[in-house]
Amino acid sequence: MSATEGQPAPALDLPTDGGGRVSLTALKGRPAVIYFYPKDDTTGCTREAQDFTGLAAEFAAIDVPVIGVSKDTVKKHDRFKAKYDLSVILASDEDGAACQAWGVWVEKTLYGRQYMGIERATFLIDADGRIARAWRKVKVADHAAQVLAATRALS
Repeated sequence: MSATEGQPAPALDLPTDGGGRVSLTALKGRPAVIYFYPKDDTTGCTREAQDFTGLAAEFAAIDVPVIGVSKDTVKKHDRFKAKYDLSVILASDEDGAACQAWGVWVEKTLYGRQYMGIERATFLIDADGRIARAWRKVKVADHAAQVLAATRALS
């Protein structure tokens, strides 16, 4: 299964940092940004979270939550947020069900070794719960700003 533009967003109902919970059902009626990333406290993932945090006020001004999803535990998310003073919501998909549903659990290759992992991907969900934009194989540089621009255009 894979999340594609124009289609209804797959279900998402996950525990978050700080003991919370996030679900697309609860967010219906307003846009949301969902980004999948491989692992807390790694170079690219930290930069991506910091970039979204740097634009948090601008996303908040247009009432759009930014939710990062990885297979890390809620406890790891709490430490990651505290260490870097992050303001994005971090959701835990420990069993990988959301990653599977969204089509981001993929075969990857690093130094000739193949393994399964999370493809860095971002989805802009519209107020009707459909995928308005999908970015696959994301390169972190300037990505958060691109997502903000697309989100503003949607509003």
